[in-house]
Amino acid sequence: MLIGKFYHNLEGNGRISLPKRFRNISKSWIVTRGLDGCLFLLKEENFQNELNKITKLGFSKKANRDLVRLMTNEAKELTPDKNGRINLPDYLIDFAQLKKSLVIVGSLNRLEIWDQERYHQYLDQLESKAEDIAEQAYVTE
Repeated sequence: MLIGKFYHNLEGNGRISLPKRFRNISKSWIVTRGLDGCLFLLKEENFQNELNKITKLGFSKKANRDLVRLMTNEAKELTPDKNGRINLPDYLIDFAQLKKSLVIVGSLNRLEIWDQERYHQYLDQLESKAEDIAEQAYVTE
């Protein structure tokens, strides 16, 4: 389970250090464009599991094809160095508007990489709707 919030810096050549608690849980990560303005960083097996779910939906619906494209066309496999650093591609740095200060957050089966200012703006808007979101998200039987 990937949880927690960690503040890091974007270094030269798009390099970031993974938070210590996540450095040794996977030798291979997939980074791709995320939703809501962040990047998704998934262990390779979690990325494959997500793609399997989408694939089961079939390719006859345009939304399914588009989701596969969004998840895979700009995805890149990353292997951390011995110090837990990875290099993000420029096109994903541009997509997520990453600047120097970053937030890396655990979101159960993935990490999200956010520009710090953008993350806090997004979080502020979520806070005002927390009860409504919880009520809509939970389905009772």
